[in-house]
Amino acid sequence: MLARYHRYSSPIREVHMLGIGTRAPEFTLPDQDGRDMSLTSLLNRGSLILYFYPADFTPGCTRQACAIRDLHGEILRVGLTVAGVSPQSSARHLEFREHYNLPFTLLSDPEKSVIRMYDVNGLLGFGVRRATYLIDPARHIRAAVLADFRIGRHTALIRRALATSAH
Repeated sequence: MLARYHRYSSPIREVHMLGIGTRAPEFTLPDQDGRDMSLTSLLNRGSLILYFYPADFTPGCTRQACAIRDLHGEILRVGLTVAGVSPQSSARHLEFREHYNLPFTLLSDPEKSVIRMYDVNGLLGFGVRRATYLIDPARHIRAAVLADFRIGRHTALIRRALATSAH
C-alpha cells in the first residue's frame, strides 16, 4: 500500500481499485437465498455490473439499489447482469431485496474476503467503499468507479455501459 502525506504530516491511504483491463478475481459467495454464486456463474449471461456497498437499509445504499432497480429493465435488455456485494447476512439481503423489490442478486460477504480481493475495504479495515465494476464474460474489468457518497457516478457508469452494450 502506498502512502502519501497530508500537509499536516498525517499519512493518507492512497485510493486503489482493480485496474481497467485486469482480470477480476474469481469468487463464490452466498446470495440472498443462501445459494452459492460464483463470478463465473454470474457471467454466464453476459457482462456483469458488480457493485459493492456498505450496508442494507442505509440511505445512500438504498438510493443506489433503487436507482439500479429502476434501470434493471434496460440492463437486462442489453444483456447485462447485476449483483451487489456487502457484509450483511443473506437473510438481511433477502429483507432488503423484498422491501425495495430489487430484481437482482445480493451477495453476502461477512468475512469481507471478496471486498478485500476487489480492493474496496474501508479505511483502516472498517466498512466498505462504494464501488462499481463492469466485468466482461472473459473476467476483464472494462470500467470502474469508486465514489463513496456520489451515487450519481455509479449510475453514470451503468448508463455508459447501457449505451455501449446497446450497439
